[in-house]
Amino acid sequence: MKKLFVTGVVLILAFSAVNAQKKQPYKPGEKVKYQIKYGIISGGVANLELSEDVWMNKKVWHGVLTGQTTGIADAMYKVRDSYETFINPATDLPLLSIRNISEGHYRRYNEVLFDHHTRADSAILKSDLSGEHITQQGILDVLSCFYWFRKYHLANVDSLKPGDVFTMTTWFADELYPIILRYKGIENIKIKGGKVRCYCFNPVTEVGRLFKTSEDMSVWFTTDENFLPVKIRFDIFVGSVYVDMIHYEGLTKPIIYN
Repeated sequence: MKKLFVTGVVLILAFSAVNAQKKQPYKPGEKVKYQIKYGIISGGVANLELSEDVWMNKKVWHGVLTGQTTGIADAMYKVRDSYETFINPATDLPLLSIRNISEGHYRRYNEVLFDHHTRADSAILKSDLSGEHITQQGILDVLSCFYWFRKYHLANVDSLKPGDVFTMTTWFADELYPIILRYKGIENIKIKGGKVRCYCFNPVTEVGRLFKTSEDMSVWFTTDENFLPVKIRFDIFVGSVYVDMIHYEGLTKPIIYN
């Protein structure tokens, strides 16, 4: 369920060191708030924010995703989760990721350092829980990957065809975790303020305890210059969970409504 939540709200992832010619669909100051519902029942909120920060005497972009239960869900199973990523704005690659989980009686805290420069053929990750790992160059954490996806795949793709697949490798929960997004098409999605045209993607899900098929999750990104994730749906065995954007600010461009 933890991987489900992060992959959902959150979204969002390959590698490059030259960004000068890339379009920039987000900037520090971007803040997005989501409401999480099971059917018509509100079960929680999530907040996604990007800000300027300083880490190890370097200017970085600091992304933070927080999620918590509310109402009855909070009384039954209290969740207070947060994920952080410190991104090098020159390369868009993560320097540090922090995962801080509090779900019921379960607690987990993990920091992972990303070294993309020492080795020419690979990256070095240092986890405070599991030690050192050698992985592929350009690896992302699960939060920075959603910013990367907006910039390197959506903002700079010439055209999208239904069936197109984007595969991104991340490091999540101290293991390699591939995120595979399959493009479905354009749909009109209702948000606060009106309807917006969105690209719809199905992140490939693992069939088993939660999902019946590999396409039981959908994510919608606006087709305007923000490529903002505005809606997520999980179709699980016990019903559908919706994550809907209810507030935003600090966008690069105004959202375009139909």
